[in-house]
Amino acid sequence: MSEQAHILVIEDDMANRRGLVRALTRAGHKVEAFARADPALDYLREHRDVVLVITDLMMPGTDGFGVLTAVQEIRPRTGLLMITGHATVESAVDAMKQGADDYLTKPVNLDELRTRVANLIQKVRDRDRREELEERLYGKFVKLIGNSKAMQDLFRQMELVAGARSNVLIVGASGTGKELVANALHEHSPRHEARFLPINCAAIPAEILESELFGHEKGAFTGATARKVGKFELADGGTLFLDEIGELPLEMQVKLLRVLEQREFMRVGGTETIRVDIRLVAATNQDLETMVEQGRFRNDLYYRLKVVTLRIPPLSEREGDVRLLANHFLDEFAKENGRESMSFTPEAMAALVNARWVGNVRELRNLVESLVVLAPADEIRLSDLPEEYRDPGTSVGPAADAVKKDRQDRQTQTMEEIERRAILDALEKTGGNRTQAAELLGIGLRTLQRKIKDYRMAGKAEGH
Repeated sequence: MSEQAHILVIEDDMANRRGLVRALTRAGHKVEAFARADPALDYLREHRDVVLVITDLMMPGTDGFGVLTAVQEIRPRTGLLMITGHATVESAVDAMKQGADDYLTKPVNLDELRTRVANLIQKVRDRDRREELEERLYGKFVKLIGNSKAMQDLFRQMELVAGARSNVLIVGASGTGKELVANALHEHSPRHEARFLPINCAAIPAEILESELFGHEKGAFTGATARKVGKFELADGGTLFLDEIGELPLEMQVKLLRVLEQREFMRVGGTETIRVDIRLVAATNQDLETMVEQGRFRNDLYYRLKVVTLRIPPLSEREGDVRLLANHFLDEFAKENGRESMSFTPEAMAALVNARWVGNVRELRNLVESLVVLAPADEIRLSDLPEEYRDPGTSVGPAADAVKKDRQDRQTQTMEEIERRAILDALEKTGGNRTQAAELLGIGLRTLQRKIKDYRMAGKAEGH
């Protein structure tokens, strides 16, 4: 017997109505039935525990489409099953497109009715649990997803930091969601009505970075045909997010430090001092302390930036979050592509949970989007996953032991070793294509090229 539920039936034909009530009651459900839509909708407004509405399509007064619209307004999570005659199946399909969950044709097969109802009840309750879980887990940071202790700790830190005026340094591997965290801090700060402006320090050539940050006056240099307002000025009153801050040239680090200390600057080629009130949030996937020791990053700027430091854990440290994220991305992309009934088989999900995720959340998100587009059926099977994700860790024996040992080894590696391994993996996955590897890693092409040179990996990317 299916899980019991409170069901509302709307059917103007008495014989059909009694048949539906009898079948559903025998299945253990609590059923209320009405011959007209209006009193049934009044009942729905007063009984918020109704899980499913079953309505005839063609009725005097408010018809099935009217019921569908009203249910979506009264309680959007409630499921709706449309019943229609054979001559109006096309209309029932239209109702599905407008949000109905399923439909049956008359005369209704009662065994099929019970099966469909059981499936819809499960679907509605899964939807309820998912939305309630999201509300409980993510709180106000609705775009950040994670039930792991590491992410819950991060959320608690963010709640404390969001309302402060202090600069924030966000550290974490590529693909962990540093810009999402920065944006969330802005959206829940007193500055939320002003602008949040992101700028990627690695993506902008050094010779024009100063103009991008501080703006320039007409005639300041060749090609400066008009005044340009920079990001610092545009972000006045709001938040400026400098991603990949470790890529900032040393001469620009000096100028940035002055702005942070004095809260003023001049446009390139200008003589007017411009005062700004901004909050600076910076992010990096590099070890800035090591860069300071190597003379590649200013010590005084480093300590000015790291007034508050937030560390985003890599996906490998977020136990349980892969399943949560995979299902979230599946829902998102399935809806975008009109395949809302998609799901993972247990074997496919187990493989995802055991995958290495060098590219972190970004890699998982991109994979799920690809699966939604390319999977031949609505159920994503292990065989649908690219070969590199069919993890031997889902089985037992020597292969599983090797995977386990590899993960343990990575936990004792230095940041440089981890970074070098991540770059090698990305180059291998992209056949040595540096542009694609940089995109997978979430860093600028210039940054990747420098690191390839630093780590003497040029041979891995020859020809690209």
